[in-house]
Amino acid sequence: MSAFKAVLAIVTLLFGALSIYAVSQVGYIGIFDYHRHSPAGWQVIADLVIACGLGIVWMVLDGKKIGRNPWPFVVVTLFLGAFGPLSYLLTRRSTQPLAG
Repeated sequence: MSAFKAVLAIVTLLFGALSIYAVSQVGYIGIFDYHRHSPAGWQVIADLVIACGLGIVWMVLDGKKIGRNPWPFVVVTLFLGAFGPLSYLLTRRSTQPLAG
């Protein structure tokens, strides 16, 4: 496993643990509900949507370039946010250069 993938795996595990804790405390909808009450929260949601949207665009373009189906990861991104791009990168063959 490359150092890059090792770091991705650690980030995914830590983020997964935090996500499980958050969902256990407030529920899936509660995570979003918390942010809808102030402009600062709206900014956080807008940032999440933009970042995930960029990740989806990159996964689709990269998938076309390397002949990989990105759509399962797009669906994961739509429902679980950063877990989509993280899992796409974790399962991507390291011999393939990252498409730009």
